[in-house]
Amino acid sequence: MHITGNTVFIPGATSGIGLALALRLHDRGNTVIVGGRRTELLDRITAEHPGLHAVRIDTTDPDSIRIAAEQVLTEHPELNVLIPMAGIMRAEDWTTPDGFLATAEETVTTNLLGPIRLIGAFIEHLRSRPDATIVTVSSGLAFAPLRITPTYNATKAAIHMLSESIRLQLADTSVRVVELEPPAVRTDLMPGHAENETAMPLADFIDEVVQLIESHPEATEIQVETVKFLRYGEARGDYPQVVAALNQHDPHGK
Repeated sequence: MHITGNTVFIPGATSGIGLALALRLHDRGNTVIVGGRRTELLDRITAEHPGLHAVRIDTTDPDSIRIAAEQVLTEHPELNVLIPMAGIMRAEDWTTPDGFLATAEETVTTNLLGPIRLIGAFIEHLRSRPDATIVTVSSGLAFAPLRITPTYNATKAAIHMLSESIRLQLADTSVRVVELEPPAVRTDLMPGHAENETAMPLADFIDEVVQLIESHPEATEIQVETVKFLRYGEARGDYPQVVAALNQHDPHGK
């Protein structure tokens, strides 16, 4: 993926990593469309950042995805980058169905079905572009589990393998598949996350991501240095130690 000259749609870009990345890509000369559920929030973002575009979308709703895709492609037929960013991360207690089942189902719908449906809505158009990119968003937790978020971990592991698989299918097309693998970043993804001093500051994360995209445009995985502790534990042979370190400060742990 090249750092500039793109038309980029980022569903789930009204806060956190999604919004920060949208603003940085906009600053680097890309046309950026942010997507989210709350029209008042989208209106505020576009008012505060002239030149940024917005489309209402609920990535848990197939009809909303279809309608938003039609709007994006009508208004921005040059679209060549899709970044399905929307996601939720919630604690679960798997010792009882009441402690996890509803949350698990919602997490799968948002974190896995959402990106699959979004790619399905845009893949035909992206294949028609001479140079297109799908940027999936997994997590360091795709490679080492956090005890309190089993379904989040599982959906991100699924996104990793989905990325690997569709990259193979699209190898002979104009569409590249790039996987962004964030570590813990100071956002509001979970309560207390933004104040977590062990997490990476958001601005530092975006700085490093943009630098990696610019310096390695052919990369298939975007990995800031911090996430490599989780990403390569199994390959290094210290996976048990990685899991133990990841969960040692878990207040819900045993």
